[in-house]
Amino acid sequence: VTDPEAVPDAVASVLGITQQAGMSVRESVAAALEGRVRLLVVDNCEHVLDAAADLVEAILTRSDTVRVLATSREGLGLTDEQLWPVPPLDVGAGVDSAAVTLFVERARNVSPRFEAAAGDQAAAVVEICRRLDGIPLGLELAASRLASMTAGEIRDRLDQRFRLLVGSRRALGRHQTLRHAVQWSYDLLDDAEKALLDRCSVFVGGFDLESACAVAGFGEPDEFAVLDLLDALVRKSLLAADRSAGKTRFSMLETIRQFAEDKLADRGEAADARTAHARHFARLEAGILALWDSPRQRETYKWLNTELANLRSAFRWAADEDDLEVAATIATYAAWLGYVAENYEPIAWNEELLDSGRAVAWPRLAFVYALGSFSYLAGRIEAGIRHADKAIRCDGDGDVGEVPFGLDALIGGVYLVVGQPERWAQWCRDRMTRGRDTHAFARSSMVLASTIAGLHDEAVAAATGLIEAAEATGNPYALSYALLAYGFARRDSDPASALDALGRGLYIARDNGCRANESHLAVSLARLEFEHGDPQAGLDHVGSAIRNYHNSGNLAVMRSPLAILATFLDRMGRYEAAATIAGFAFSPLTATAFPEISTAITHLREVLGERAYESRAAAGVTMTVAAMASYAYEQIDLARAALV
Repeated sequence: VTDPEAVPDAVASVLGITQQAGMSVRESVAAALEGRVRLLVVDNCEHVLDAAADLVEAILTRSDTVRVLATSREGLGLTDEQLWPVPPLDVGAGVDSAAVTLFVERARNVSPRFEAAAGDQAAAVVEICRRLDGIPLGLELAASRLASMTAGEIRDRLDQRFRLLVGSRRALGRHQTLRHAVQWSYDLLDDAEKALLDRCSVFVGGFDLESACAVAGFGEPDEFAVLDLLDALVRKSLLAADRSAGKTRFSMLETIRQFAEDKLADRGEAADARTAHARHFARLEAGILALWDSPRQRETYKWLNTELANLRSAFRWAADEDDLEVAATIATYAAWLGYVAENYEPIAWNEELLDSGRAVAWPRLAFVYALGSFSYLAGRIEAGIRHADKAIRCDGDGDVGEVPFGLDALIGGVYLVVGQPERWAQWCRDRMTRGRDTHAFARSSMVLASTIAGLHDEAVAAATGLIEAAEATGNPYALSYALLAYGFARRDSDPASALDALGRGLYIARDNGCRANESHLAVSLARLEFEHGDPQAGLDHVGSAIRNYHNSGNLAVMRSPLAILATFLDRMGRYEAAATIAGFAFSPLTATAFPEISTAITHLREVLGERAYESRAAAGVTMTVAAMASYAYEQIDLARAALV
């Protein structure tokens, strides 16, 4: 039924009801059902919504014994209507999910022996179902392609899903292709709704009201006008609204997003919308960094995790369009949050800007160099040193800008990885001399670097009053970092106070989402617990640090907890395991920061013999990072059992 005027006649015909004298067909249907116990199923109402709603309302007004189940992409809008959204099929359970079950069932219609139990084929099928959002029609159309393609070939072509997913000519028009199905819903929108949906296709992973206003294309952002349009798109099932986090976040299925993206290109507005999207995320910098520099700091790391896909897309567009200021703004603040949260992807964005030949003097260059120096965390040590050296050389040049909060004090961390702590210490001394240490980052860093360089008196002197200075900032990262430095400096001279400081720092770091400090504090606590406290607690801390560094891909610093573990296993008499882990863990960083690893290796050579030690150490050196992590977890469990 496509004509709204024909809706009452169609229902009357199905129910066998004839029009009564003096009544319309709608009134006749309502009168005939009065007092009867019936469940009426009215399917596919969205294109004749008002007519369907009028008929259902007339029926329910006359009879309280009739119940109506209506399916529609938009609610009928009746009093006492109960909406029950029907989501796409679940994909979360992998090969056991409802989406995969439907796909396999339909696949066997064209390929009777098709299986998706395991292996590459199973992975391809799960990916197909995920990328098609669990939409049954999309899954059925994709499965039909197995008559002439493999699951992997289908998966690899889903970027062109609207050309790929074409069904039978005998199907209903809107079911013949995936494009027809989406077009059916799109055609039910008014022009303003279409325009906003199209422009919101630039978001990846969702958006909020503020972001939608930024790309809406209105001359002056009108929050309530945009809100009304978003509400309509949610009601018409083109957008989903998630209110679980206390703030509404909108999203669209990837299939809908790609369709709207095509429409946006057809409008000729793609560049304008993407530029607005990128500039919006650049404008958020000041607010996000202000929130970071507050007791609500944890919210910024959660925000980064939520918006990372949008930040990536915004950076990519700005960089490709040579909008250097926007690209650098996004790259720097995202990379700083990523550094603390141990998500290193945005660090590479800064490297890209520096390595592309665009590293000319502009007011954000110092910040870009500082963040680029953190590339060592992702294994790019030479690049990290190069960027740190350039950051130091351009310090004080007014044309390259300042680094907020004195964060550039941390760039010398890369020098530790190559066993040069004194270079970091000197950089921090220079910063402190010029009074550029608002958050005690230079002072804390100098304490760490001086301790590792063997300048213990200087480190202890600088650590005096450090915690109080950091507390005054109200910044959880600054405080947990200061507690790390204080505990590190006192680890040999006053183990008890060091344990207290490190334990407090770990609590603050975990409570506020400062993963970088959490990992560093866990390493230092493991060392102290093994030497002066509870070995079981030490095993917990060393396991936590290894897991964090492994999950984030930070191989350079992952060697630190492994070195501490190897040293402890040597003390326990677990020599072969200690030698294997020591082979992997020994590096300029661990030899400098944790000299006990060298002592342990000397002892292992003595007790195992040179040949046996070299064999076990070589086995460790050749292990992959994943294999070493698994081996370390196994040895931690064995050590824990031996301590009981």
